[in-house]
Amino acid sequence: MLSKTLLPSVLAVLMTAVAHAQAPARVPVPAPAKAVAPAPSGPPEVEGRTVDGRPFSLSSLRGKVVLLMYWSTDCAVCRDKMPELRQNYEGWAGQPFELVLVSTDRRSQDLAAYEQIISRTVPVKQRFVQLWAGEPGYRDNLGSPEQLPASWLIDKTGKVVARYTGRIPPQAWDKIAELL
Repeated sequence: MLSKTLLPSVLAVLMTAVAHAQAPARVPVPAPAKAVAPAPSGPPEVEGRTVDGRPFSLSSLRGKVVLLMYWSTDCAVCRDKMPELRQNYEGWAGQPFELVLVSTDRRSQDLAAYEQIISRTVPVKQRFVQLWAGEPGYRDNLGSPEQLPASWLIDKTGKVVARYTGRIPPQAWDKIAELL
C-alpha cells in the first residue's frame, strides 16, 4: 500500500503516462534556424491569388525588400512567430518592405478559419499578404520546403540573398534593415 505522501506523485506519473499513450504522435521540434544556400538559379517566382482574392505576383514587388515565408496553421513554431512578424511589419510601414506568407495547409478551410480569427483580432496595419499554395492558380519555382517555417529573403532587385529554415534568427531582421 502506498503512503499518503507518495500517492500524489505516483498518480501524477501514471496520468502523464496515460496522456502520452493516448496522445497522437508529436511532430519533432524544428531545429534552430540556419541560413542555407538559395535554390533557384533565376529570380524567385510566386504567383496566385491572395486569401482575399486579389491577383499576386512576386515580381510586382521589385524595388522592395521581401521576406517570403512558407508556413502552416498546424506548425506551432510558425504560429508562434506571427506576433513578431506583425510587429516588424508594422514597424517598417512606409519602408520599401513587404512580408508575404504562403500557407502550405492541406485544406483551405484551415487557413480560412485562421484568417477569420485574424480579421477579428489583428489591426489592419499588422496584416500582410497571404497566399494558399493549394489554390488552383498558385505556382512558384521555389519548391516545397522540407521544414516549416521556411523563409526567403529577397532584395530590391528580386534576387534571393538568404534562406532560413526554422525560427527566423535575429540576424535576418538585421539583414532586412541593411537591405532597406
